[in-house]
Amino acid sequence: MTNAKLPVLVTGGAGYIGSHAVLALLDAGWPVSVIDDLSTGFRFAVPEDVPFYEGDIEDTDLLMRIFAEQGIGAIMHFAGSIIVPESVENPLKYYHNNTAKSRTLIGAAVAAGVSHFIFSSTAAAYGIPDTSPIREDSPKAPINPYGMSKLMTETMLADVARAHPFNAGVLRYFNVAGADPAARTGQSTAGATHLIKVAVEAALGKRSHVSVFGTDFDTPDGTGVRDYIHVSDLAAAHVLTLEALIADPTRSRTMNCGYGRGFSVLEVLDAVDQVTGKTLERRLEGRRAGDPDSLISDTGLIRSTLSWTPRHDDLATIVTHALAWERRLSDLRDRPAVAA
Repeated sequence: MTNAKLPVLVTGGAGYIGSHAVLALLDAGWPVSVIDDLSTGFRFAVPEDVPFYEGDIEDTDLLMRIFAEQGIGAIMHFAGSIIVPESVENPLKYYHNNTAKSRTLIGAAVAAGVSHFIFSSTAAAYGIPDTSPIREDSPKAPINPYGMSKLMTETMLADVARAHPFNAGVLRYFNVAGADPAARTGQSTAGATHLIKVAVEAALGKRSHVSVFGTDFDTPDGTGVRDYIHVSDLAAAHVLTLEALIADPTRSRTMNCGYGRGFSVLEVLDAVDQVTGKTLERRLEGRRAGDPDSLISDTGLIRSTLSWTPRHDDLATIVTHALAWERRLSDLRDRPAVAA
C-alpha cells in the first residue's frame, strides 16, 4: 500500500489557517483529525465528519489517545498565539503557548512514533531584514517574543530530527490573507489585526475606518510593503510539504511561503475600494515600533523543491474571497453549536 495516505492530526484546525489546511487535506484524500481548544478557533470551521477533539496540545494523555484512536502518522501544527503586540506585553504567554506546548506535542509525537511534523512558523523569525527579498538562510533575529517563540520551536524540531527517526517541514509565512474560494472557511477571529481582514470589515460597516500606521517608509508611496499570500495557496503548500516529508523521511525542510512580491498598505486599500465600489476612510497614524519598510519573501526554494504553483496570486482575488467570507461570517456565528 505504497500509495496509502497517513492519517494527519491538525492542531489548531478550527482556526484560520488550520481550517484551510484541513480542507486541503480532505480535498486531496488524506484522513484528518483535529484538536483545538476553541480559544480562538470555531467549531463551525471544522467539517462535521472530521474527528474533532476539544482540548489542549499540552494534554499528553489526550494526544496519546488521539494518536492511538486515529492511527496518526503525521502532524500539522497550527495551534498557538499570533498577536505581535500582545507577545511584547505578555511574553510568558507566548513562550508557554508557542514554545513549551510545542515541546510537549513534539515529545508526544516522538514517544508515539509519529515521524512527520509540519510547523506553522513565521517571517517574524527574520526580524527586520537587511535585504529583501528574504531568503531562508537570511539572519534570524526576531525583535519580539512572538518571532522568538516560533524560532525556538524551529530549533527544537531541527534537534529532534537529528536525534530520532523524525523529519520536519517548517514553513515561514509572510502575510496570509483571503479565504477559501468556495467560502467554506475564512478568518473568523473577532478583533483581528491583519490589514485585508480589517479592510473588508470596514467595507461592510463593521469598522468605521482603517488605520494606516506610518507614511514615511522607504517605499514608493511611503507606506509599508508586504508580501500577501492567499491562505488556500498556503494550505496547498502544506499538503505538498507533507508529501515531500514522507517521500524522503531522512530530510527536513524549511521554506518561505509567499509570492515574492509585495503591495503597500495604500495599494491594498485601493484594491478593496475597487472590489467593493466604496471608498474606505483612511486614518493616518504614526509608525509602529519595529515595522520594517518592506517584507518580501524569496520563494525560489519552495518553488524548486515542491511542485507548488500558486492558484490565487492576485490581490483582487484575495480581497474578493476575504469579502465573500466576511459576508457569510455573521450567519455562521449565529448557527447553533454542533456537539463535539
